Amino acid sequence: MNIDQFTEVISSCRFCFMCRHLSAVGQASCRESDTPRVRALIADSVRMHPEKLADADFIDTFYRSDLSGANRCHCDGYHDGKGYDEVGLQLALRRDIVESGNAPEAVKKLADELEAGAKWQVAGSGDVLYFIDHYTAETPAIAESFGKLAAKKGIAFRTITGGCIGKALGVLGFVDRAEAVAKKFAEFVNGLNAKTLVVSNTAAYDALVNDFKGYGIALNVKVMHSSEFLAGLKLDYAKTGEKMSYLESDYLKNYVKNYPYPMELLKQMGVECEPFGTNEEESYTAGEGAVVLPRLHPELVTMLAERVKELAEGPLVTASPYTRMVLKGLNILTLEELAAKRAK
Repeated sequence: MNIDQFTEVISSCRFCFMCRHLSAVGQASCRESDTPRVRALIADSVRMHPEKLADADFIDTFYRSDLSGANRCHCDGYHDGKGYDEVGLQLALRRDIVESGNAPEAVKKLADELEAGAKWQVAGSGDVLYFIDHYTAETPAIAESFGKLAAKKGIAFRTITGGCIGKALGVLGFVDRAEAVAKKFAEFVNGLNAKTLVVSNTAAYDALVNDFKGYGIALNVKVMHSSEFLAGLKLDYAKTGEKMSYLESDYLKNYVKNYPYPMELLKQMGVECEPFGTNEEESYTAGEGAVVLPRLHPELVTMLAERVKELAEGPLVTASPYTRMVLKGLNILTLEELAAKRAK
């Protein structure tokens, strides 16, 4: 089984409570089964008794997870190089569930939809490509703001629109199908002979720089999150002195490991960031790491969003179109929208 690669993680996490506060679903649901310790205990049980892969409650527990990378990156063992990779363990168990034929019908149906939607179209001209994924498209102002900012520097770009590039399939446990879709997307992009590929979706960025590398897939473009691209434009911004809370992206902070450009862009805009909530280590991204949690457990996403709303005292800014969509009832903007409002 794939979880056999994580025996040390299982042994270490099953009796440890140190990161339970970092699992946002566990914090919101108050269910012990939604914590890293219990997930490790379940994995240990499955390791010793593989037939338990068919246990419906066990399966549901792993597909309820927000896959918060904070559980991994704030673990002392992980930073010491001991590999307490709680996210890796969860993904391995999801893969074992799929490969054993025990994936729930809702998960299989979603995977089929994602794979069927792996088609893309390109429009425009220029050496820069801007990928507009489903979550970015949900808030049209994001792409519109990106276009306005690029125009201020006279930068022409082509837009890519379309479906899954493999990330969501991999998160669901369909790794072979995810790799096939990723290769298909790479062939599409490489055939466009561009120099740069920009994405607003933080999960897409992680897929392109980490997942594709893991699959051995090479892209002939420089991949950037939109915050890096916009920070590189060095635009002139109106400094309003407004205080905002920046909601960290799980992917950019914990998966890519402290990607610096969102904060660099906020600094250029003169934004004074205030702490959000009572524990700056907790993930407030409402399930961003799980990518398709709104499709599988919308009630959990609603619960996570309500938790953020309870703590929100002022305007918010995020690097993630997913987070922007889930928290759309709040005073929240993406970096692109805020930059477009402030650019002179």
